[in-house]
Amino acid sequence: MPPLIALLLVVFFGLALLRGNGEPTSPLVGKPAPTFKLVTLDGKAFELKHDLGRPMILNFWASWCVPCRQEAPLLGEFAHAAINLTMVGGLFSDRPDPARAFVKEFAVPYVNLLDPQSRVAIDYGVSGIPETFFIDAQGVVREKHSGPFTHDALWASAQSIGVQFRGHT
Repeated sequence: MPPLIALLLVVFFGLALLRGNGEPTSPLVGKPAPTFKLVTLDGKAFELKHDLGRPMILNFWASWCVPCRQEAPLLGEFAHAAINLTMVGGLFSDRPDPARAFVKEFAVPYVNLLDPQSRVAIDYGVSGIPETFFIDAQGVVREKHSGPFTHDALWASAQSIGVQFRGHT
């Protein structure tokens, strides 16, 4: 009987570990977004503080990431539909040439930033990709989403930081 009880406890705790307790949260939620200065894939300077004042979505991705490829069309549709948003892609452990090919393949309509030593990703606590941060107009991180989006989840999270859309909901 004791081995059976031990086995049941191991199974129970193993399932609890695998299932987790929902989506991981970020210690940044409710705090000012870490500021940064990076260079875009086009070689232009980008500084976070210059684009605050309206909602921002920061999506960390890589060209080699299968879920990133799956969500790219949805993010493109979303970026075209939003009217008061700064949308930014942050490259995570990727090289510029494959990233440029990805941007071209998926017609990515928003700025994408090179993060060569992953310092910005580290500052944001990125643990896997895709990972997306929703930053309100005051520069406060309001939500973190891990993994690819569904249409409804993306639109709902964006609306929670004040993003407005042209004809799409």
